[in-house]
Amino acid sequence: MKPLSDWHTPQGLIGVFTDIDDTLTTDGAITPDALQALADLKAAGLHVVPITGRPVGWSEPFAASWPVDAIVAENGAVGLQHSANLGLRKLYQQDAATRRDNFSRMQTVLTHIENSVPGAQRSQDSAGRETDIAIDHSEFTHLPQTAINSVVRMMQSAGMTATVSSIHINGWFGEHSKLTGARWIVRELWGRDLDAEIERWAYVGDSTNDQVMFEHFAHSVGVANIRRFEGQLTHPPRYITPSERGAGFAEMTRHLLKI
Repeated sequence: MKPLSDWHTPQGLIGVFTDIDDTLTTDGAITPDALQALADLKAAGLHVVPITGRPVGWSEPFAASWPVDAIVAENGAVGLQHSANLGLRKLYQQDAATRRDNFSRMQTVLTHIENSVPGAQRSQDSAGRETDIAIDHSEFTHLPQTAINSVVRMMQSAGMTATVSSIHINGWFGEHSKLTGARWIVRELWGRDLDAEIERWAYVGDSTNDQVMFEHFAHSVGVANIRRFEGQLTHPPRYITPSERGAGFAEMTRHLLKI
């Protein structure tokens, strides 16, 4: 990972995708400097889309109040777009019948994990989830790495995709990911092909579940707290900020916009 100062930001940048937890937020809340950074990116004419493993219910108030084009929640499964005229609009990658079937299957897996892995507890935001499940490992409880690994294996054994964020272990049925969610929302909102113009987009993240984005985005930035996961990263970001969390995101924005 090269220092942020080595990043030669591209001409003709279209937009910025960003993780939320521990990238925009610090101690669970977005900081004023990170919120201002989002506003500065929008004021510069860039698209801004947070992509998170957080549930759609948790994400709704932020989609309505933050200066962003949309939020993609549940690791790419659900999009939230707010407008003054239409209010909040939900978009889904899976149809309603598939979501209903998957939801029932996921609850069975979730209960099995809680009954089988000592200390495993569903995330406190689980009531807002529609297309995935989450086990808390660092937000309100702490799971050792051995338990985290066990949860991942159990999700995968059930046929689920499993990822580990800075706070949760997420699992879902389907092939969607942060990358497919980014491709999907760019196509849905703007009728564009992300892969054809990916050199004109940037991504900012902080954890192992951001690796698919770090791998595909040449303009990828990790906030400094990603060093916590450095030994687990097959695909680290190209650049790293001096500061952690929201302060690091603000540094990225100032460097990008040269302000």
